[in-house]
Amino acid sequence: MLNRASQPLVRLVERYLPDPYIFVLILTLVAAVAAMLVEGRSPVAVMDMWGKGFWGLLTFSMQMLLVLVTGFMLASTPLVKGILDKLAALARTPGQAILLVTYVSLAASWINWGFGLVVGALFAKALARRIQVHYPLLIASAYGGFVVWHGGLAGSIPLTIATPGHFTENQIGVIGTGDTIFAFFNLAIVAALFLVVPVINRLMLPPERDSVFADPKAIQDPEVPDVTASRPAEHLENSRVLAWLIGFSGVAYAVYYFSQGGGLNLNIVNFMFLFLAIVLHQTPRRLLISLNEAVKGGAGIVIQFPFYAGIMAIMTDSGLAGTISNGFASIATDQTLPFWSFISAGVVNIFVPSGGGQWAVQAPVMLPAAAALGADVPRVAMAVAWGDAWTNLLQPFWALPVLAIAGLKAKDIMGYCLMLLIVTGVIISLGLTFL
Repeated sequence: MLNRASQPLVRLVERYLPDPYIFVLILTLVAAVAAMLVEGRSPVAVMDMWGKGFWGLLTFSMQMLLVLVTGFMLASTPLVKGILDKLAALARTPGQAILLVTYVSLAASWINWGFGLVVGALFAKALARRIQVHYPLLIASAYGGFVVWHGGLAGSIPLTIATPGHFTENQIGVIGTGDTIFAFFNLAIVAALFLVVPVINRLMLPPERDSVFADPKAIQDPEVPDVTASRPAEHLENSRVLAWLIGFSGVAYAVYYFSQGGGLNLNIVNFMFLFLAIVLHQTPRRLLISLNEAVKGGAGIVIQFPFYAGIMAIMTDSGLAGTISNGFASIATDQTLPFWSFISAGVVNIFVPSGGGQWAVQAPVMLPAAAALGADVPRVAMAVAWGDAWTNLLQPFWALPVLAIAGLKAKDIMGYCLMLLIVTGVIISLGLTFL
């Protein structure tokens, strides 16, 4: 039943969704024209905002590239490949493969979004090597678990407002994670998604005659040939001592970092992935061979993220993002403000796909509205967080690392993600409004 319902969405996306690079170019033009028509900004002013903000995500771009590269290198080590293969062996049918990859992706994304993106995609490939399963849906399921990240342990908005000195502290004080991440309404939403999303993915599985299977050559990891060292340089390239000295030093720092109360963030995740990969590959040469394979999928991240930085600059500096948020807030009551905050965040996220950046845009609008209406501030903050995560199922920005690992295009998975967008939107809206 749901497979039939999803097919029109799949065909629609396959026909009309352009490559993510084309998508970001179109979004750039839409944001620029909207800033001129809605906010009355001149073309020169919009161009200035765009140009000044174009390189505003350089640090984040490098972090995302490292998410892809370090995650790939770690997963290509013999130990991790063995673990993924053993876990994949738990699934014996295509339906079980879809369920299993969804659960793994949901759990990993709730812990940390970068971890979830990489683990979900790599585990999907491990499953595809063992089971003949509809590959686009398998990868869509691996990406779909990402929807829970902002309600999880690494959610940027709840962690921001729980940090003393955050930019809205004068308005709302410091709000602990007990009122946001671990609040009943949020845990209930997460639990509902853990129950429903795997089932929805399973019900979208087409029959075998309509399935598209992965190319066996495309999902096989490269073999690293053994080489007999004959020169001093080759001895260094194949030195376990050198790799382990550096690798275990990094592991020791990670242990020290957490022992001192350090939190899980993107930098420490990349750090751990890198140094564990150095240790587990055992020699520098094996690591470099894995690296050469990993970087092949990073082109989309390198070229597209600066364009999204430019779009974010237009949206924020022109006031367009604030206007969108104000429009939704103006029709809200104390009971419905979380819902409208969620919807407005979902719209803004299409143009500003960054949780921290989005809070900087929407907090100045939503917090005064919450104060004026007497609405629950932690719930409103989490509504913005959930809206930011929700439309990632429509926006291919965050799918780039997953697509690079899987070897697919956005149009291959986004039809299934669109069905998830509809279902999860209903669940999250009900949880924010009535729980």
